[in-house]
Amino acid sequence: MSQFDRAAHFDRAALRDAVSKRTQSAIDDLCALVRHESLLGTEASAQGWISDKFAAMGLDVKRVKIDIDALRDQPGFSPPVIDGYDGRENVVGLHRPKNPTGKSLILNGHMDVVPTGPAEQWRHGPFTPHVEDDWIYGRGAGDMKAGIIAYCQALQALHDIGLEPAAPVTLQSVIEEECTGNGALACLHAGYKADCAIIPEPFNQTLMTAQLGVMWFQIHVSGSPAHVLDTSAGSNAIESAFGFFETLKEVEEIWNHPTHRHAAFGAHVHPVNFNLGKIEGGEWASTVPPVCTADIRVGFYPGMELEKVRETVEAVKQSALDNHPSCKGAKIDITYRGFQAEGCEMDINHPMMSMIGDIHQEVTGNEIKNLASTATTDARFFQIYGNIPATCYGPKAERIHGIDERVSIASMMEVTEVLALFIADWCGVQKRAS
Repeated sequence: MSQFDRAAHFDRAALRDAVSKRTQSAIDDLCALVRHESLLGTEASAQGWISDKFAAMGLDVKRVKIDIDALRDQPGFSPPVIDGYDGRENVVGLHRPKNPTGKSLILNGHMDVVPTGPAEQWRHGPFTPHVEDDWIYGRGAGDMKAGIIAYCQALQALHDIGLEPAAPVTLQSVIEEECTGNGALACLHAGYKADCAIIPEPFNQTLMTAQLGVMWFQIHVSGSPAHVLDTSAGSNAIESAFGFFETLKEVEEIWNHPTHRHAAFGAHVHPVNFNLGKIEGGEWASTVPPVCTADIRVGFYPGMELEKVRETVEAVKQSALDNHPSCKGAKIDITYRGFQAEGCEMDINHPMMSMIGDIHQEVTGNEIKNLASTATTDARFFQIYGNIPATCYGPKAERIHGIDERVSIASMMEVTEVLALFIADWCGVQKRAS
């Protein structure tokens, strides 16, 4: 049993049965939501869909704008990677009982999805969801629209048996989790607080106990053009970009060494990953390329300060210019934009964590496994900047960020069941207002 009193204020079997009866509704909702192409900058249609969903659930729906001028000096802010937030808003659904008791809760999810890759490589279109056996396919099906549907269906299952949470519950659908986190930051800045927060990220029903920090930056390399009949007369900017990244990878190796590794990631073979994610340069096949830009992602451990990570990146630049043969004669400028995200740890003994673990075992029959995530999530905003205990617990998904992304229906429904029981146990329940 958890540290909270689980007096029988509701029929647990009835609630679990109500979730089971919502399986087809959950499938239909997820397929409908996947059809909305919520890529970076085009989230409005999907956010409109979830706004209507929240309203149909009887929630008070609010729109939260991302005001860059208001957020720029806030801890946790990341410089945007595209211009403009007009028409791009978070959607919040509020359940506020008249006489609240129990503990309040935020259920957060991100509506934005990553690019699809070559659409022709998908068995069906990336935004043409289809169901096959236990799987729902489509970009964002797993990461993380299934989690958003799960928390909606969990609350609706309570409604189905005539109950509602006795404490405030806030449902958040945010944007830009995949590149800045400024959506979640805007909600925090707008004053949305609770006694804990859960994000149903697709981590295979594990309990997240830590996450790495992530930093994005872009290098701008200038070389010297020359005819390829004498390449030594020029400086190849593209080769210089690769020279910089080769030097940077030496830091990755150091940070992954067991003597450097953070204790929370001791079980990982290779927790820190650097990625050369995008490169563009040159102007003519027979000309030594004079310019190149490259977008790079680095991971780092909780407790490592952002400024110290940037100092390391700048030191790598100087080392590459001084020592790497491909960087001879080049100029490298660095711009930090996108994720400037600190890592964080969770208190595994917090009552929220214990309760999720207890309910997971109740639903699945298995002891929950802990996860130290080698990615970042919006949990950092609650955990570090909001003084709100937070974690991730979500369904099994495969090939997220890849071709034919898919999520397990059975797992999505188990997560829904866990969330429904958690809402009831954490918040308490009361008869639903007519």
